[in-house]
Amino acid sequence: MHLAVHNISKTFRDNDQAIPALADINFSADAGAFITLIGPSGCGKSTLFNIIVGLTEPDTGEICLNGQALQQRTGRFGYMPQRDLLLPWRSVLNNVILGPELAGENLKAARQEATSLLPLFGLEGFGDAYPATLSGGMRQRAALLRTFLMKRDIMLFDEPFGALDALTRRALQVWLLAIWERSQKTILFITHDVEEALFLSDRILVISPRPGSIALNLEVDLPRPRSTDIFVESHFVELKAQLLTALES
Repeated sequence: MHLAVHNISKTFRDNDQAIPALADINFSADAGAFITLIGPSGCGKSTLFNIIVGLTEPDTGEICLNGQALQQRTGRFGYMPQRDLLLPWRSVLNNVILGPELAGENLKAARQEATSLLPLFGLEGFGDAYPATLSGGMRQRAALLRTFLMKRDIMLFDEPFGALDALTRRALQVWLLAIWERSQKTILFITHDVEEALFLSDRILVISPRPGSIALNLEVDLPRPRSTDIFVESHFVELKAQLLTALES
C-alpha cells in the first residue's frame, strides 16, 4: 500500500496568536518501507503523525493511499504514541487485544493469536501479568504488539524507545528490525536519536524548526540485514555527519 503526504500545512491558534506548525510537507512511502522523521522538539513531527492518522485536520493538503485521497483516516493506520498507554487494570494479554476487541472481532481468536505472538515479542509467560510488574522495555514490546495486532499495513511509532536506557533501547532497535523484516509492514517512525534513525531506516526526513518542513530527504544506502557492527563503519559515520549538519543548519 502506497502512502503519499501532499502539501500538508497546519497553523494552530492560541489567544488569537497564530502558531505555524507545519509548512508544505510532501513525501511518500512505498509498501514495506521504513521511514524515520527526525528534527528538533516542537518542529511538528507529532502533529504530522496526528494529521496522518486523522486525529488532527490539516489547513491544506491531503493524505493519500494508493493514489486516493483519504477523507476518513481514523482507524486506517496503526499508531503508537510516545507513551505506551497500557491500561493498568488489564493484563498484558487483555491490553494487546484491545484493537480487535474495539473492532468487534472474535475475542477467543484474538486471544489465541496474541498468545501465539507473545514469544516473538519477548513476552512469553507474561500474558497474565499486569503493566505495573513489567520493565520499561517489556511495556514497550506489549504496546508494539498491540499496534501490530491492529493489522494495519501502515504503522506509525512516535519515539517508542525515547524513555528507555541506552542498553534496552539498543536491544529493542535490533528486535524491531527483526519484527519489521518478518512482517514487511510500512513503518513511519519518529526519533531524536540520529544513530537510531540510521540503524532502522530506508529513508530519513529531517524536519526543520517550526514551522516544520522537510530540510533533507536522505536515502539510507546501508546494506540489510543490519547488525550493531554497522555503527562504526565509515559510511554510517559519513551519513551521521550529514544528518547532524542538516539538523544544525
